Amino acid sequence: MNDDPGQPQSVAILVSDRQTLPVDEAGLVELARSTLLGEGLRAVELSVSFVDDAEMEELHVRYMNESGPTDVLSFPLDEEEHHGVRVLGDVVIAPAVAARNNPQDPAAELRLLLVHGILHVLGYDHEDAGERAAMWARQERYSGVRTP
Repeated sequence: MNDDPGQPQSVAILVSDRQTLPVDEAGLVELARSTLLGEGLRAVELSVSFVDDAEMEELHVRYMNESGPTDVLSFPLDEEEHHGVRVLGDVVIAPAVAARNNPQDPAAELRLLLVHGILHVLGYDHEDAGERAAMWARQERYSGVRTP
């Protein structure tokens, strides 16, 4: 944590909504902010984009070499800008895919996907059982959504 009073302490969440389904942008921004603060981060910037299936499929093919739209992609950057703010990266979410994943509670699915994407940007992974347990515990703590 940066305790220098001359340095920025804010958490900036930049949102781009490029799709048509309603999302609770203010609530998701607050969730992103509280997740980053909960992870001990200050003076950081994160970009969050909500995209349609076509854009998500194009990103999925281009960056993961996998066909079809996915629900969330994370693009870690972790660069320091000239004014002392760390730019963490981008989280891209497809709300339509989220709604198909959890038609009973698409808002909960969006919360889960946002936190999941943020944790990936921060370097968490779920390749083995130990990593998965740690990541899932954090996801549930921040999002309030249990992963089966």
